[in-house]
Amino acid sequence: MNDQRVFQVIRAPHISEKAAIIGDASNQHVFKVAVDAKKEEIKAAIEQLFKVKVSRVRTANVKGKTKRQGARLGNRSGWKKAYVSLEQGHEIDLAVVGG
Repeated sequence: MNDQRVFQVIRAPHISEKAAIIGDASNQHVFKVAVDAKKEEIKAAIEQLFKVKVSRVRTANVKGKTKRQGARLGNRSGWKKAYVSLEQGHEIDLAVVGG
């Protein structure tokens, strides 16, 4: 996989309370990914970018919220997130990656 596609597939780490709980409990990380990204692409991109072994990838499509401002109604864009499980002994330190 070329470097451009890696950065198109993996958009950003998803930082939330639920993601922190999952990360502490079971060596998983949550990422925002491209809507058209497939599980195999996500796995290859994570392994290439962070030099780790991925055991499993689960994805979820998040629907955009409906927002209202006065009489006008609009929708936020939907997005896709990936729950990435790492092999035993592998670790991603997101604090170092962002710095």
